[in-house]
Amino acid sequence: MIKILLIEDNEVMRETLKELLERNSYEVLAASDGEEGTKLYNKFLPDLVITDLIMPNKGGLRTIVDLKQQTPSLKIIAISGGGTLEAEQYLNASKFLKADKTLKKPFSNEQLLERIKELIG
Repeated sequence: MIKILLIEDNEVMRETLKELLERNSYEVLAASDGEEGTKLYNKFLPDLVITDLIMPNKGGLRTIVDLKQQTPSLKIIAISGGGTLEAEQYLNASKFLKADKTLKKPFSNEQLLERIKELIG
């Protein structure tokens, strides 16, 4: 079974996405920030990471850098609704840091599932 690490600080969004992914036969690990997400990554070595970019403690951009340094081949989808900057600026920064795909919030279930299939079949 394909393992996905979902890093999202918004509890409702995190639980909704976790449920969607589990319904589509993925094993899901969920974290509320990049610190917790990095620990889960190191423990379980998931096939794919989906990370929000704007989070407390350790944000998604720093998390992408750390995970890609550790595992350059890791597939990462960055998601953002923006913050002090427009979402596109954060998403462009994540691409520069080697995120494989991006999604601007709000996005549809189909868009997320399509990005996952593009990356890991």
